[in-house]
Amino acid sequence: MSVADRLRARLRALASAGRIGQFVSVGVAGASLETVLVALLTAGFVFAPPLAGRPLVAKAVGAEASITLMFLLNDNWTFADHGDAGPVALARRWVKSHLVRSVGLSVAFVTLFILTSWTNVRLVVAGGDVWPTVANAIGIGVGLIINYVAESLVTWRVHE
Repeated sequence: MSVADRLRARLRALASAGRIGQFVSVGVAGASLETVLVALLTAGFVFAPPLAGRPLVAKAVGAEASITLMFLLNDNWTFADHGDAGPVALARRWVKSHLVRSVGLSVAFVTLFILTSWTNVRLVVAGGDVWPTVANAIGIGVGLIINYVAESLVTWRVHE
């Protein structure tokens, strides 16, 4: 099989509207869980001071819970027909998924940093600048694309 044929096979495997929709739905569930955990942990409902009010600790806990939830949903729904069975194969996919997600998360952070630090954009709504929120959404979108491609091709190998 030529390089062009292998590339076409991978692109065909990625172009599944149903799988993309499932992946986005799983991402919404993960983002929702992370948001709730960050809110609970930083508001002092779960941890008393000094952990309460520590957004980076809350972000780390929320991100890990979110990544694990998204992995489990993707493994059992989005990519249920891909990947080998058994605990070792599951653990291998979980590690790969974490590595892939760390790349997507890094890209989202870099995108946010570039759009808020290297540009002079302001988007004022009702007297407040919402550009950082918009830039964060753009970063999440870029990270989502990278995560979908990498999860599909690296973690679950949908092209095989």
